[in-house]
Amino acid sequence: MGHMDDVLDRLRGIVNSPLPRIEKARELAQVVKSARDYRWVGLYDVTPEEIVAIAWTGSDPPAYPRFPVTKGLSSAAVATRAPVVVQDVTTDPRYLTAFGSTRAEAIFPVTVEGRVVGTIDVESDRINSFTPEDEQFLKICTAILTPLWV
Repeated sequence: MGHMDDVLDRLRGIVNSPLPRIEKARELAQVVKSARDYRWVGLYDVTPEEIVAIAWTGSDPPAYPRFPVTKGLSSAAVATRAPVVVQDVTTDPRYLTAFGSTRAEAIFPVTVEGRVVGTIDVESDRINSFTPEDEQFLKICTAILTPLWV
């Protein structure tokens, strides 16, 4: 069994654990971050009006723990129900600066019955840091983490 299989099994174990939702979310974010050496990972709830942080890696909260569903890169992921991967956030006017050192960001929407209920937000301090392998990994993570929003 490879490293990624171990990571995915760990994610499944956390999702299915009896831990409270916030605690699960914190652990899940940390495992996703560590698996591919991301700088920051946040998990968010999506309501019809706003996007609200559930949990994130590190001790400092994001600059925007809640924001309108129409703002930021997340708005595009919610509107299209598809991942948004920006390899250089300085070139995208939709980007909301959460951390000054962020250079690339990927937002993966979590859908339940065709509706976006959450997002997985991954940030890197390097331009062009998200590879096809990262995108595949994050798609699988999104599927595994979906029960957190059900």
